[in-house]
Amino acid sequence: MRHLLDFQGWSRKEVEDLFETARLMQEVLARPVKKVPALQGFTVATVFFEPSTRTRISFELAARRMSADVVSFSAASSSLEKGESYKDTLLTLEAMGVDAYVIRADAAGVPHQATRWVRGAVINGGDGRRAHPTQALLDAFTLLEALGSLEGRKIAIVGDILHSRVARSNAELLPLLGAEVWCAGPPTLLPERLPNVRLTPDLEEALKEADAVMALRLQKERMAAGLLPSLPEYVALYQITEERLRKAKPHAVLLHPGPMNRDVEVEGTLADSERSLVNRQVQNGVAVRMAVLYHLLVGRKA
Repeated sequence: MRHLLDFQGWSRKEVEDLFETARLMQEVLARPVKKVPALQGFTVATVFFEPSTRTRISFELAARRMSADVVSFSAASSSLEKGESYKDTLLTLEAMGVDAYVIRADAAGVPHQATRWVRGAVINGGDGRRAHPTQALLDAFTLLEALGSLEGRKIAIVGDILHSRVARSNAELLPLLGAEVWCAGPPTLLPERLPNVRLTPDLEEALKEADAVMALRLQKERMAAGLLPSLPEYVALYQITEERLRKAKPHAVLLHPGPMNRDVEVEGTLADSERSLVNRQVQNGVAVRMAVLYHLLVGRKA
């Protein structure tokens, strides 16, 4: 890999190789001293033009666990407030000798554009509705831990599919690993088409015999007026509850990429149950992002 923008052009073997590295990174994180010198001398910048908790912190931890220097950029306290462009912001960081950029933006395509502006590796930390590849990687990694294999497994993704970059990246990645992906939600929150997946407004159809269910956050900040009549109506028809999860297979697990609107997308007691892998997703995010940084940077300066 030179950059990680999405999964176009990826092979199954490349994903499996990355996951093998992630398992090695899990071993590092299980040690009393959770640090290796793999990225000593490299500088990683987390450039977040949009707010984030999990992605930003886990990337910063991942870089520091491998001894990289970390530059943390926040739009709210930067010269963007004075009118500086994304391009000039990145060129400023480039002039300071940054080796890798983790970029999150509210507009689709910013990480792709960044590859034209900087020499360092660019990692898409989420761009508009388009893609969030490292979230999909940690989701798939967590599912593999729970299910052993994704070959022939049915994965149901439920909620605001229309605005979800997580759904789009999982729609690229999970079928590559052999999974059958169903996406369910209110008709107004479903795209007209999404390659590699089955789209349905029928929640019961999506949950039937599913091996795993992923609930998505309702992205009210991206919604135009009228797309969702009311939260109570959404809860009544699409909230993942213990009763609804019984339509899936008995071993089915629950995921959520976060942040979660508790008792809206997922029933609170279910979110805290043994079937919930939400905290495991967060934990795995550090190891997976360590693997991404390692594959992108080690050998790059050789």
